[in-house]
Amino acid sequence: MSLFAMGFLLAILQPSTGQFPRACANTQSLLRKECCPRWGGDGSPCGVLSRRGSCQNILLSQAPLGPQFPFSGVDDREDWPSVFYNRTCKCEGNFMGFNCGECKFGFSGPNCNERQLRTRRNIFQLTNSEKDKFLAYLNLAKNTPSRDYVIATGTYSQMNNGSNPMFRNINVYDVFVWMHYYASRDTLLGGSNVWRDIDFAHEAPGFLPWHRAFLLMWEREVQKITGDENFTIPYWDWRDAEDCVVCTDEYMGGRHPTNPNLLSPASFFSSWQVICTRSEEYNSQQALCDATSEGPIMRNPGSHDKSRTPRLPSSAEVEFCLSLTQYESGPMDKMANYSFRNTLEGFADPRTAISNLSQSGLHNALHIYMNGSMSQVEGSANDPIFVLHHAFVDSIFERWLRRHRPMLEVYPAANAPIGHNRENYMVPFIPLYRNGEFFKPSRELGYDYEYLQEPELNSFHAFLIPYLEEARQIWPWLLGAAVIGGILAAVSTGLIMTCWKRRTTSSEIQPLLTESEDYNNISYQSNF
Repeated sequence: MSLFAMGFLLAILQPSTGQFPRACANTQSLLRKECCPRWGGDGSPCGVLSRRGSCQNILLSQAPLGPQFPFSGVDDREDWPSVFYNRTCKCEGNFMGFNCGECKFGFSGPNCNERQLRTRRNIFQLTNSEKDKFLAYLNLAKNTPSRDYVIATGTYSQMNNGSNPMFRNINVYDVFVWMHYYASRDTLLGGSNVWRDIDFAHEAPGFLPWHRAFLLMWEREVQKITGDENFTIPYWDWRDAEDCVVCTDEYMGGRHPTNPNLLSPASFFSSWQVICTRSEEYNSQQALCDATSEGPIMRNPGSHDKSRTPRLPSSAEVEFCLSLTQYESGPMDKMANYSFRNTLEGFADPRTAISNLSQSGLHNALHIYMNGSMSQVEGSANDPIFVLHHAFVDSIFERWLRRHRPMLEVYPAANAPIGHNRENYMVPFIPLYRNGEFFKPSRELGYDYEYLQEPELNSFHAFLIPYLEEARQIWPWLLGAAVIGGILAAVSTGLIMTCWKRRTTSSEIQPLLTESEDYNNISYQSNF
């Protein structure tokens, strides 16, 4: 892309999404524990004057959690976001956003009543201009300050329970890097103590819905800063790949000619600085990542531990994973057997679905294979390959949803690891989203995958989506009505039969119907 075009893109800054709304990152909001910013359209909190939403108390799930986290009241992420805020905007209808100023995913228009369905495509099916535009958008996000959001640089306790706010500005791309870090970081217990067996975005049922929401928000922010409403994240189909075919200067950056751990200087990704990669340093200081630059992107694909990940995933392994009928099982963590989620995430063997922590399969295999910034959980989103990879992982999740068509109740309502029950809010998103809200087909969220499309059904399915959503919501009432109706019908039938039996006892004095009916003149009608 030309320097003129890049300059034009940098000039059209728009709001971006992240964790803490800037309008709520102040002493007053923290002490009141309220985050209900005004909507610019009418100047009222949550757009209440326009009936877009209202400021309401947060309703937290009371479902029991699993045993993996044996503490309470030690982590700001517990019962998210209640440590910081217990009142936020609750949006009505198809409105969404921290101030109800946006449309739900899959809707657009001034009143958010226009359906949209966008298509994510294979990165190798993009034209050169489309591919160059995608790369330019990535670089733009890395160099555009977020207008609407800031990140927390201290815990709530370090903020003196809200009286000393600790927040920092950040660019649009790094907001998402920081969010991924914040969701997966260790719990700081004081002194030099930490609890490592905790992750609000991985190793449990929420892994796939969390990353689905993450990509949708990332996609929307790129649409907003570029003004390109049709932008979608491309995916990299890594099945049966022999090496990192996207690791070239034409795409995501080739290998440095003299230092194999760095990117080629011919790629502008070589100038990117990473953040949130020094977890042990943060732990020892009992501090949060403050988004300070920590050096260039590291990547050395294929020079990893072959005993742990011998090769990139195969088509056969993906197909086996898709055949698993259980979304979750057992302890619902990385020890789960025969779990689709745990097998796709990569903690279970993709040939047997038995948990095997000495190996890394499918999703995890890609991270290990990259042998660099992507290989550490907290900082993995620093490498832009992250979005290509997770878009394809999401497409596999989508294939499973379409094949098995699970009800929402398949997603665990209770006893999952902390933050992963169906009604738990996802950490650290504001506006608030529950895990169960993203356990649904992608078309209901406004997007599809090029290789999964069924052209002859697309328009009809788009027409049916609103009715399918309503049916999903009211099916328990319909079932209850059917059961009650069946009981009433059985009782009525019983009464009729009783009366009939009584009448037959005096059949000797009743005339036959054929004596008074002319069968030749009877006409029959059938009504639907």
